[in-house]
Amino acid sequence: MADLSTNFVGIKSPNPFWLASAPPTDKEYNVVRAFKAGWGGVVWKTLGAEGPPIVNVNGPRYGAVWGADRRLMGLNNIELITDRPLEVNLREIKQVKRDWPDRAMVVSLMVPCDEDSWKAILKRVEETEADGVELNFGCPHGMSERGMGSAVGQVPEYIEMVTRWVKQHSRMPCIVKLTPNITDIRKPAEAAKRGGADAVSLINTISSITSVDLDSFSPEPSIDGKGAHGGYCGPAVKPIALNMVAEIARDPATAGLPISGIGGVTTWRDAAEFIALGAGTVQVCTAAMTYGFGIIKEMTAGLSLYLDDKGMTLDQLQGRAVPNVTDWQYLNLNYVTKARINQDLCIQCGRCYAACEDTSHQAISMSPERVFDVIDEECVACNLCVNVCPVQDCITMEQLPKGATDPRTGHEVGDYANWTTHPNNPMASAAE
Repeated sequence: MADLSTNFVGIKSPNPFWLASAPPTDKEYNVVRAFKAGWGGVVWKTLGAEGPPIVNVNGPRYGAVWGADRRLMGLNNIELITDRPLEVNLREIKQVKRDWPDRAMVVSLMVPCDEDSWKAILKRVEETEADGVELNFGCPHGMSERGMGSAVGQVPEYIEMVTRWVKQHSRMPCIVKLTPNITDIRKPAEAAKRGGADAVSLINTISSITSVDLDSFSPEPSIDGKGAHGGYCGPAVKPIALNMVAEIARDPATAGLPISGIGGVTTWRDAAEFIALGAGTVQVCTAAMTYGFGIIKEMTAGLSLYLDDKGMTLDQLQGRAVPNVTDWQYLNLNYVTKARINQDLCIQCGRCYAACEDTSHQAISMSPERVFDVIDEECVACNLCVNVCPVQDCITMEQLPKGATDPRTGHEVGDYANWTTHPNNPMASAAE
């Protein structure tokens, strides 16, 4: 099977699957169980500075969003950083690293935004012989109100400043964890790079309220009749995470900056997609909290088999999709497709017809016998019918060959108003 071993900014692990900084990595017991199951590394749950203890709520800490089959699509959490004593965490980190020297041990940190606080905790973390630190500039709740977490991550100047402190006062690789609660993810990534970060990790959780109890009128999770915004994670955030990872990977200002991908990684396919968009490792949390640590077996086996099937190495997969991520204006208008319905697979449910007739382009006809056909003259190839059809591969998109006439526009495929001078082509003015 394909070799999954990784060397991420000098941090080695037997596979690219790390547990993210979260409840699953809060203590030695959990982390040892994870390593026994086969996880390649962990990011220990965020440590804070010595001082007043962190006090978490003693009521529900998670809200949820479910799919129609009650599959967990997302979690909203209002838990803070570790509430265990710093000394206990540091002792356990040191012990686990000595017992499992081949696994990645990264320590997440969040302390007040002053140089002395960072200098003090970095010295103590180095004594554990951990492999690196992750600066938590992403947490959107509880700690951000105290001037930490996303309160730092939303200000590029602060990111650069703190990262410089960390690189000045520590020998350890420094990973900067970015918040998605920002307009342009490239700006904080650029700031982290200017500050000397060895890598970035993203995304942290998205500020959110998942639901409101319509009897008590309190946001969930509810604490004595009140609720607060929390951090949203899980399968539902994956599209947002993939886009942000891709934005950093293809931005000339941050190209080559190592990325640890986070956000909805549930299967090996999810991991492969993050890696194809430039991630060197992936971090997992919600999937482990939903299904347990044993999911790592499916993840490693699936990724290995995929690489074998493609005849690729892990390094060859990394970044493979980045050149194919572009801006809308560069898409080829000469590429024309039409929807096709496989009548042998069709169950005559009518979803495609209802969706297209009511909300799209009236491009699907329905006979009195409930036979559904595509009207090529109206089909714009939007793909909605494919997405709403409950039968896989029943509806597909078929490319029209070059030289054919598009029934809808009357244009010849391959000569859409002369693509080199078409106004939608950003190079049109140059061509003219």
